[in-house]
Amino acid sequence: MPILTSLQRWAESFPDQVAVAVDDDKVSYAQLRQRILDHHGTTGLTVLNRVNSVDVVADFLAGVSGSGCVAMLDPHWPAGQRAEVEERLRGIATGSDAPSAPGAPGPGGRTAERLTDGPAESTFLYGFTSGTTSLPKAFRRTRRSWQRSLEHSAEVLHLTRHDRTLAPGPLTASLNLYALAESLQAGGSFHTLERFGVAAVLGCLERERITRLVAVPTVLRLLADRAVAAGRVDRGLTCIVSGGARLDAATAGLLQRWAPHATIVSYYGAAELGFVAASSVAPGDAAGSGSGSGSGSAGADSAVGQPFPGVSIRIADDDGRPLPAGATGTIQVVSDFVCDGYLWGDDGEAFTRVGGWCTVGDQGFLDESGVLHVLGRRADMIVSAGTNVYPQEVEAALHRVPGVQAAVVTGCPDAVVGTRVVAAVVAEPAVDAARLRNACISALAGEHRPRDFFRLTELPVTTAGKVSRGLLARWIEEEDPRVVRLR
Repeated sequence: MPILTSLQRWAESFPDQVAVAVDDDKVSYAQLRQRILDHHGTTGLTVLNRVNSVDVVADFLAGVSGSGCVAMLDPHWPAGQRAEVEERLRGIATGSDAPSAPGAPGPGGRTAERLTDGPAESTFLYGFTSGTTSLPKAFRRTRRSWQRSLEHSAEVLHLTRHDRTLAPGPLTASLNLYALAESLQAGGSFHTLERFGVAAVLGCLERERITRLVAVPTVLRLLADRAVAAGRVDRGLTCIVSGGARLDAATAGLLQRWAPHATIVSYYGAAELGFVAASSVAPGDAAGSGSGSGSGSAGADSAVGQPFPGVSIRIADDDGRPLPAGATGTIQVVSDFVCDGYLWGDDGEAFTRVGGWCTVGDQGFLDESGVLHVLGRRADMIVSAGTNVYPQEVEAALHRVPGVQAAVVTGCPDAVVGTRVVAAVVAEPAVDAARLRNACISALAGEHRPRDFFRLTELPVTTAGKVSRGLLARWIEEEDPRVVRLR
């Protein structure tokens, strides 16, 4: 792990400061350092598959100390899927020794009584992302890739040593695991929860006087909507970081009502690519007018910002030829932040290299100002009556409807148009199909407008906390009680 030298320094400089807190369980920098040093093992692979806890954080850091490596498995995977992943991992050797058993403590990783970082080009993390089959794709990351990211992310993502960061999602997700790493690198205090819950997050924000919140846009909207509806204003938050998906202007505006003193930073990236582009909105500025944002409502909804420091971006056609400003194509990047590729699961639908350029298949364009606009992943695109529809643009239109807390758009088979666009919302009772349909008529062209609308009793999310359009389509097909047609 590329942060252990920093952790050692903070343990010496301010040993009693809280380093990590999971709910009410807290450890100081000195205590965390000692937990890592107390681990004894061999250089190799540690497999972790437990829910968030201080012990998991300590085991993870011990596992990646020295030249060790950790695989982060989602504990909510089905037993058969987890067993297959663990079996594949047993065949992977890291360093000179065989991998340790799943869940076992990792290597000691110490020189005398000091924590040490391993070689920059060595692998420290095996992460997982969804694939086209039931088995997750596995990718590898070197220490160098996160070291380079950490050189820039504290400034871009507004992190200081005095921040108390809350990332309430599972540490198996790259967004949350990186939030842990960057907080410890900067010498801040990192907070998370064993299990996510809106009330639990809002309580933690107030109880722990959190200054910085990191989450995906859907979670941020749920939190802000609940808080604003209750008349709560959080004046202690100074930064809200949105990652994992594009933050729409309506959600940004809601966040400003909830946390008026917070800078809102939104970044676009992928687990395989790392950071790609970012933008920020200062307190008091209109949502969509911050650094790196586009102009106009359509531009603001698709704009994700200027290239992240150290990242080059281009747009290419299907033959890999670069396209001019304004032309839509595949987003490709060159940076030191990208992963080293897949161990398995390479289905050609995500991370690929085209010469020195890398992509996960997302579609978008660069405007004349160099701002990147993301339309969506090619695999998510809905082709309806010969028209390409990106779910994100439809969701952005629905998020502007008063009373809509969250929106998910997917495609369902249709005998006439091939695939029809459908939308499901978490919304107040007064929100009906007519209101949603009228909003889409005023904001979207013909085939981009949903044919059917549904109300959700809960969001269709994966065990990693990400909204799944495929799961929504399955709920609709199976007439799952969690999704009800709006008339």
